[in-house]
Amino acid sequence: MTKRILSCMQPTSHLHLGNYLGALKNWVHLQDEGAECFYGVVDLHAITQPYEAGDLLDATREIAAAYIAGGVDPEKSALFVQSAIPGHSQLMWLLATMTQMGKLERMTQFKDKAGKHKERAGLGLFSYPVLMAADILLYKTTHVPVGEDQKQHLELAREIAGTFNHRYDVEHFVVPEPYITGAGTRVMSLRDGSQKMSKSADSDMSRINLTDDADMIAKKIRKAKTDPEPLPGDLKGLEARPEALNLVTIYAALAETSGEKVLEEFGGKSFSEFKPALSDLAVAKLEPITRRMNELMSDKAEIDNILVKGAERAQAVAEPVVEDTMKIMGFWRG
Repeated sequence: MTKRILSCMQPTSHLHLGNYLGALKNWVHLQDEGAECFYGVVDLHAITQPYEAGDLLDATREIAAAYIAGGVDPEKSALFVQSAIPGHSQLMWLLATMTQMGKLERMTQFKDKAGKHKERAGLGLFSYPVLMAADILLYKTTHVPVGEDQKQHLELAREIAGTFNHRYDVEHFVVPEPYITGAGTRVMSLRDGSQKMSKSADSDMSRINLTDDADMIAKKIRKAKTDPEPLPGDLKGLEARPEALNLVTIYAALAETSGEKVLEEFGGKSFSEFKPALSDLAVAKLEPITRRMNELMSDKAEIDNILVKGAERAQAVAEPVVEDTMKIMGFWRG
């Protein structure tokens, strides 16, 4: 059976190096390996937190441009905007009727984003995992690439699929499996090696954005937090050195090699020697992506044309699933 993959990102800020190494590169491998891929810009998720309405459209286009510049081929993969497919919202409501509030209250992401004042949080933030489940089940997705922070949401999607199939005695929804990406793709903050590189971090110096030019990339790597010790000869020597480990991990991922190989080359050398080499590598890998993104963003009509075609492909799969779901649940369909 052909794998059907769904993976998405929110248009909340610029994509960064962690998004590229942890997700985009893997998306490209999956599409090139023959999987049937659906890659979405999930703008409905983006509005569950405060946002600027005037920025949403261009942010959506920029994320789509980053996908394409990073190697996603719109001819091979369906590249779509979530809100353009009505089935995401429709299916979310249907699934919400069989999702227990207790399970949603235990979602760690809701606790983190709502903070101490969860009674003030919007319903959208609370029900976010149900919309994510709808995103996945709408396409009868077989595999979802997930990181540690998304495993809980995928497990809920699996439970909802199972609940629906059991309640209506059907084999309607596919119970999706996690697609675990390889080790070495978890990119941490350049300012704190214990924190994941994040679009929402206060300091822009904590991340390398895909929109950064060569000078800015070099500056951020030069100023990245390290320690005074030289690089060790093996990975064991990095166990208590999170910032050093992060830079070695980034180098290995960009060079498509292992951390061990990186340390074979740079073991015993200082960061004053390693950082320039990392900068050169990062610029060589990321500059073509940034250039292509700028080209795409200068022709918004072309991006929109790509997204329209992707939405048509996604809608062709999604619409029958919603129709069949409503028939199974007993709704009048005319």
